Amino acid sequence: MKTLPSITFGVGDRFGLEGEAQLKAVMAAREIGLDAVPVWNKSFREHSLVGSSPADTRREADAAVAALGWKEPYFVDADHIRITNVDAFVEASDFFTIDVADFIGSPVAAGDCEDFAVRHADLVGSLEIEGLDAPLAVTRDLLVAAAGKYLGAVREAAKVYRRILQLRGKDDFATEISMDETSSPQTPAELLAILAAVADEGVPIQTIAPKFSGEFHKGVDYVGDPALFGEEFDADVAIAKFAAKRFSLPANLKLSVHSGSDKFAIYPYIAKSIKRHGTGVHVKTAGTTWLEEVAGLAASGGDGLAVAKRICLEALPKIDELVAPYAAVLSIDRSRLPGADEIASWDSATFVGKLVHDESSPLYSPDFRQFVHVSYSVAAALGAVFTDAVKANREKVSEFVTRNIFERHLKLLA
Repeated sequence: MKTLPSITFGVGDRFGLEGEAQLKAVMAAREIGLDAVPVWNKSFREHSLVGSSPADTRREADAAVAALGWKEPYFVDADHIRITNVDAFVEASDFFTIDVADFIGSPVAAGDCEDFAVRHADLVGSLEIEGLDAPLAVTRDLLVAAAGKYLGAVREAAKVYRRILQLRGKDDFATEISMDETSSPQTPAELLAILAAVADEGVPIQTIAPKFSGEFHKGVDYVGDPALFGEEFDADVAIAKFAAKRFSLPANLKLSVHSGSDKFAIYPYIAKSIKRHGTGVHVKTAGTTWLEEVAGLAASGGDGLAVAKRICLEALPKIDELVAPYAAVLSIDRSRLPGADEIASWDSATFVGKLVHDESSPLYSPDFRQFVHVSYSVAAALGAVFTDAVKANREKVSEFVTRNIFERHLKLLA
């Protein structure tokens, strides 16, 4: 098993051009005392839309590490993989986020649920768990119900894990199970049952991504009560620590927060909790880097601004197609989106002001930011027009990418 350090930070990079800029942000975080390490994450869907491969992500990460002389650990994450696409990631990745949210509630034999409850009968009662304000009440009926809801998903994760193990020949990677893209949050008792089932299946997970209350929409801040999130997160951290000991899971087991891009309101609660419990966290970001690339192009003026505008103008007529894969994690009010003539008229300052996530700015438009977030396939279709523009404006683009990850994200965890 490849052991994850305490603080791992996922840095998605749609086009594989910002590895050094992202790593510079992590290096800056370490200078202020946050011992974070980077995890370059990219999903099958993103590879498909952009026309890249997992090997490209590995090359990007290795090149950035070599160029900047990084001596600490780093990882390449096969993000949100399933049994249908895991094979393509096995050689290039050493971190696997196994997404089984769609398998929650999948049928399992009634006898299996009963067996699970019998096997974990020692959990029934009032459990005193360090870090929880009150004992955790667990009933036999709860264990049966939790098994009925989550056992199928855990078994699917185990199937994917064993496939990775089969193809690699050894357990030299880190494993995460993701259950966040579902309709309702898991309770602490349900999370405990899930982790018991994971241990039963022999999957040595080091991170788990549960569903939290509130909305984690792409590219914008957390929607919900940050204090409630903090309570849920803190309780789940306590459960993970307890489960690691109780079920002999890896001692460094920690929570993973997905769609962590721009969720500034909850970062202080994450930081407070992990310090209180002496544990770690994995935070996954992705589209924020792509958005900062566009902002950097716009800020550069000239041809850079022209390319940024072109992406938006070509994306507007395709908005239905672009938002469809992300419909559940978007909150775009189309009536507030700018029209083509308005976008075409913008100068650099206006474009940047509309796009960059600065809620103190009267220009900032969360609707426009989300729209650009899902428009990266348009940039991919432009091919060298886009990538050459990024390279030609490297200094400004890198400045935006590094500042965004360090100043707006990592510093909040320190």
